[in-house]
Amino acid sequence: MKTLVIVAHPNLETSVVHKRWVEELKKYPEKYTVHELSDVYPDGNIDAEKEQKLVESHGNLVLQFPIYWFNCPPLLKKWLDDVLAYGWAYGSNGGDRLNNRKVALGVSAGIKEEDYRENGRYRYTLEQILVPFETTFRYCRADYRSFFAFYGKEKEPGGNEEEENEPGAGELEKSARDYLHFIDHM
Repeated sequence: MKTLVIVAHPNLETSVVHKRWVEELKKYPEKYTVHELSDVYPDGNIDAEKEQKLVESHGNLVLQFPIYWFNCPPLLKKWLDDVLAYGWAYGSNGGDRLNNRKVALGVSAGIKEEDYRENGRYRYTLEQILVPFETTFRYCRADYRSFFAFYGKEKEPGGNEEEENEPGAGELEKSARDYLHFIDHM
């Protein structure tokens, strides 16, 4: 079955990494369904039943998003709250729709990888920051398969505004290929 990729980016058109990942995913419509939440729900009103049916019609599930204040963007949080409902995703009354479904994350972090270390600038690893997602999916008895991450080059406060903060073309292309490889082997 195809993999459903839920893309939750507040402005995909201005994204560099996520926009490139989506372009790569869309080259293989027989393998991936790209579902851009901001396009489908610009008003933020999630149709939970429609989303549940979409998840059910696919094999694996990937949530793709930028790390946003050390969490996910608000629309994805709302999606999780609305879609992963009692009786569907968990609970004693038929809440088994995610049982053993492979679930993973595809994230970008606008911060250097070395800053995501216990002795780094932010004192926590990206794995530690993403624990709530892992815990959520384990609670729903899904088969959580970890995450794929692209780390950025955050500008230092007060730094040179002209300083290049975008990934190089080769780095971006490699990340797109590696991301699809991760999804295919999750």
